[in-house]
Amino acid sequence: MAKNIDRYTYRVTWSEEDQEHVGLCVEFPSLSWLADDPELALKGIRQLVHECVEDMRRTNDQVPEPLSSKKFSGKFMVRVPPETHRLLTIEAAESGVSLNRLISSKLHQPRM
Repeated sequence: MAKNIDRYTYRVTWSEEDQEHVGLCVEFPSLSWLADDPELALKGIRQLVHECVEDMRRTNDQVPEPLSSKKFSGKFMVRVPPETHRLLTIEAAESGVSLNRLISSKLHQPRM
């Protein structure tokens, strides 16, 4: 298997609907692999991604860049309702921080 597929973002999770583990690859959202064992689900999705990449190269299709290789600027625009904007601006002012710093800290909080 080509080394470059190691750079993709894989996840194995339980599918209650299928009653099996499902292997997923973020860069290839249409692909999945079901298996009784989580290790086999990972092995299966990796093999499927490898085959997909090989096919894409053979047909000169653009192969997705691994998220781990992408460079991120740290900037993105988010549209919110005007009332949310107003409330966040008030909260930032009351906290003595910029709106940007307040929102950044809220986004950076640990996920559950």
